[in-house]
Amino acid sequence: MNWVYKLERKFGHICIHNLMLVVIVGQAMVYIADLLSPMVGISSHLALVWPAVMRGQVWRLVTFIFVPSATSPLALVLTLYFYYLIGHALEQAWGDFRFNVYYLVGMAGAILAAVFTGWGTTYYLNLSLFFAFAMLYPDFGVLLFFIIPLKMKYLAIFSGALCALDFLFGAWSTKASILLALANFLLFFGGDFWRTAKREYGYWKNRRAWRGGGGRW
Repeated sequence: MNWVYKLERKFGHICIHNLMLVVIVGQAMVYIADLLSPMVGISSHLALVWPAVMRGQVWRLVTFIFVPSATSPLALVLTLYFYYLIGHALEQAWGDFRFNVYYLVGMAGAILAAVFTGWGTTYYLNLSLFFAFAMLYPDFGVLLFFIIPLKMKYLAIFSGALCALDFLFGAWSTKASILLALANFLLFFGGDFWRTAKREYGYWKNRRAWRGGGGRW
């Protein structure tokens, strides 16, 4: 990430502090506004709809990050808490500026993806945050469905496999959306990701060979 370090030396003072908190609070406010004024449909006026952007509604290029993906209050609380947890951890690990760069590159990718699909969401942007957290804290434990203990790296592998299936069997617009919206992860972790994947595959092969030999080398 040498290019990020160079940017930080020149423009490190230009950043939004606690960016993830700003995003989370914004999503909560939009959700409440939709509940109080369902006829207005605040989310529909903030979402990233490319034809609307081309008609001059350029605010959608920014406001789409405040559109909540959850539909129920409980799902909203859990989702916002989870993404605040991982986003805040990334901010603490990298600092505000580098996290800003990571998030903004993800936003740019989502916007470019909207050019191909006609609309954009924060789905892959949020997924990129999750992947980044799993790379930095692979052994961080969570309770799936509040019952099943799982390490973050295994959840990331499962999510990555689903993403790979979407890429392999999806339309060209889907392929472009995935590549563009996950560009921030590839830029920050591309080399580390492949090295980690090769190392984990090597461990798996060794364990398999050990079991095949009856537990003896």
